[in-house]
Parts: sequence; structure tokens; C-alpha cells
Amino acid sequence: MADRRLWWARTGAAMAAVALTLSGPGRTALGSGTPPADARAPLMGAFTDSGAAGVRGIAALEKWLGGAEMRVGRTYLPGDSWSGVEGAGGQLVPWAAWRRARTDRLLVLNVPMQANNEGGLTDARVRDLLRAGARGANDAHFTRLARRLVRLGVPDAVIVLGWEMNGTTYTSRCAPDPVGWRTYWRRIVAAMRAVPGQRFRFDFAPDRGRDAIAWTACYPGDATVDIVGMDSYDQPPGESFHDEVTEPYGLQAQVDFAARHRKATSYPEWGLFRNGDDPRYMRLMLAWIAAHKPLYQSITDYCPHGVWQCRANPESSAVYRAALSGRRAGTRAGSRAGSRAGSRAGVAARHRR
Repeated sequence: MADRRLWWARTGAAMAAVALTLSGPGRTALGSGTPPADARAPLMGAFTDSGAAGVRGIAALEKWLGGAEMRVGRTYLPGDSWSGVEGAGGQLVPWAAWRRARTDRLLVLNVPMQANNEGGLTDARVRDLLRAGARGANDAHFTRLARRLVRLGVPDAVIVLGWEMNGTTYTSRCAPDPVGWRTYWRRIVAAMRAVPGQRFRFDFAPDRGRDAIAWTACYPGDATVDIVGMDSYDQPPGESFHDEVTEPYGLQAQVDFAARHRKATSYPEWGLFRNGDDPRYMRLMLAWIAAHKPLYQSITDYCPHGVWQCRANPESSAVYRAALSGRRAGTRAGSRAGSRAGSRAGVAARHRR
């Protein structure tokens, strides 16, 4: 009970207001309902697929949501080779065209820090690669990526670099050498920021919780981080949303850390997972987002995580659709005066572990 009271106190008045709205007569607080109609909505999006298929998916999802604006397009660069990390192969072309079509859109790009990013390499090998990167061995690859993005007309992309670095899946992981990882991150950011015309923002996005290492041990410093993100799925089995908020290095820790460092927050990946069709989780995650106003949020929309392409989650789908249908990001929910301010395989690999 004490930790639950602490959660309410630390979360603050905004979350409490959302919770009261979500709680109708006879309902438990934070247990039912949809985010309030007057909540300011962050930029929202989804990962539906890579390349042109993902762009088409965004348009179809908007239609399903009654014309709601999916102003965030999110995709992954393949980490199978350095040419993939550099953005070669044409995958970025349709996303760049989507972004250029409207000035109020945001392209979010997950970028591996290593080639062979899902190769199952040993910690010793990862340590060697991190130290080589920290010495500058890979600077040219990231310079090429930055130049390509500028040339494609998306110099303001959000770069989710080395996502879920606190885990065990990716070659881009941090735990084998946190000092080397932090140094390598800083080198990559310096290389990309040195390209003329760029306006990139860099999103530090760990997996929720401690995983293999406390994600705070991987934080490379305020000078090279613009956004403190978090990937947060409904897992492990049986865990409550309260647990997801209050666990060490969980959702509350993220927003507190970001506030201390004067950074925006984000949720590049979120969705259902180990607890099946979970409408309560869906309500509470949407409430959390409404209360804490991240720069953007992007649901992972394919099975088992999603609500549009995945028919295994009908109750959660209904909650998501009711909450966000017709919404314009950056305005009052339901308003039509939208603001003008302003690799699927990669995700699947983590979830196979």
C-alpha cells in the first residue's frame, strides 16, 4: 500500500486528473474509461511495417481511426550490414517523401550502432566492437547516413540510436562495456551533427526496467541526448501497470530522470505482449501518455502487440480506437483545427528471447 501511495504522490496532479476521468461510477481508479476529451495530445504514430508498406499502413491506420492524424512515422534501419545502417537500399525514400509531404510530421528512425546487430555475439566480441567504435572505427558509416538523410530532405529526423541498449539481444547493447558504449554514442552523435544542414534529435530509449544493466549506467550525457525515451510493453506475465510504473528503472523513473536532465520524453515502442488482450493496460498506458505529455508516442502495431493489424486483441483495440479516433495531435481531442507547429525484424528478435 505504501508504494502505491508513493506512486500517486510522485505521478502528480496531471495523472490524478486523468485517473478521475477514467474512473466512472462503480469503477476502480485508473481501471476503466478513456483519456479525457480535453487532454492535450502528443504526436502519435505507429510502426506498421518497413519501407513503402509502412507508409501505406500509416494511411490505413489513420482511416481506421476516423481521420486521426498519425504525425509520427517510425521505421528501423536494418542492422544486417553497414550499408543497411547507412540507409542504402531505398528503404528511406518512401518515408522521406511521407515526411516532406507535410511540415508538421515527424520521422523517427531506429538506427543500430553496429552491423550484424542481431547476430547473437558474445559479450567479449561486443566489448571489442564497442571499443573500436569508441576509437572512431565506424564514424564514416554514420556520416554517410547523416548525409543521406539531409539529401533526402529529412534533416530533422529523430534518431533512436542503439535502442534497448540495457538488454541482451542486440550487438548494440551496453552491458559488456558501459564506458565504451557511452563513448561510442558520443562519437556517433558528433559524426552525424558535423554534417552540414542537419537538425537531428537523438533519442536515448532503453527497455523499461533494469534488464541486463541499469539504463542510467548507459546514459551518455546531456550534451548528446535530446530525448529520454522508453520502450514499454505489457510484460512480464502477471505484472500490473502499477508495477510497470514503480519498478526500478520503470516508467516513473524515466519521467523523473528526464525532468532532472531537462529532456523531453518519448515512447518509441509500446503495446501489448505477455498478458494477452489487456484493455486495462491499454487504458492506463494511454492515460499515462496523456498525463505526462511526451514529445511523441508510437505503438507497435502487429501481433502480438498491436490493435489494428492484430485481431487477437479486440478489447484493447476498442479502447485504443475510442480514445484516439479523430484526434489531432497538439490540439484538444476531437478538434479539427490541427496544429501546424511544428526493422520489424528488429523488434521481433527481442521478443523471441
